[in-house]
Amino acid sequence: MTVYDLHSHSTASDGILSPRELAKRAAEQGVNVLALTDHDDLCGLSEARAEAANRGMELVAGVEISITWRNTTVHVVGLRVDPEHEILVQGLRGNREGRALRAQLMAAELEKLGVRDALAGAYTYAGNKDLIGRTHFARYLVEYGLVKDVKTVFKKYLVKGKPGYVHHEWASLADALTWIREAGGLSVLAHPGRYHFGRERMRDLLREFKELGGDAIEVVTGSHTADQVPVFADLAVEFDFLASVGSDFHAPGEGGRELGRLMTLPPRCRPVWEAW
Repeated sequence: MTVYDLHSHSTASDGILSPRELAKRAAEQGVNVLALTDHDDLCGLSEARAEAANRGMELVAGVEISITWRNTTVHVVGLRVDPEHEILVQGLRGNREGRALRAQLMAAELEKLGVRDALAGAYTYAGNKDLIGRTHFARYLVEYGLVKDVKTVFKKYLVKGKPGYVHHEWASLADALTWIREAGGLSVLAHPGRYHFGRERMRDLLREFKELGGDAIEVVTGSHTADQVPVFADLAVEFDFLASVGSDFHAPGEGGRELGRLMTLPPRCRPVWEAW
């Protein structure tokens, strides 16, 4: 059986492993097809592809784009994109510039809590100095001694309604889907179970995603529980979406799932790789 993992992160965004190390680990875990989907950046793909080729593993060019939908941050994964397509490259550049501004504001909020040098500290965890995110701040807050682990950071800080959170307007859903489509890719709604939407709001998101040309949703993903998988399998069938699988791996032992260690897609789903 071919093992797919279509959502993972390297040091090109907020992962701990370099693109080469990530591809190596995925191959060692038995993954046959890996998508590198770093946040708002494509710079790790060539390195990951070279290592994947050395290990007989297929590397799918991907990206995870932050968007704002109804005042909430949602993520859309692009799979099999052309990493050199100018429309996609320019769009992602705008999102990264927004990340830099948000980081400055987050550091100011953390300063009010008594956390010193948060911006510089977060950047020490950013392997790609062109991209900064909440996870980099979270790792610094663990080092600083404010909390015991990254998971606790996201329970107590940096999320909506908690200290250190800063709202930011990302790209629109329509923009992100256009960038992916123009770059020849397939668009996938990432980890829908993480958004804590009520039933009707989730259906509104899926309906709009479909109307704008969305292709698939993640049914099996690192943050979905066993109970959530059939729920999103049913929604994929109802809205005629393809279904994707991905660990959303960031770091060994940092919550979530290990690369390739995922539940099987329910048989009623149509796998996203059928569209390849």
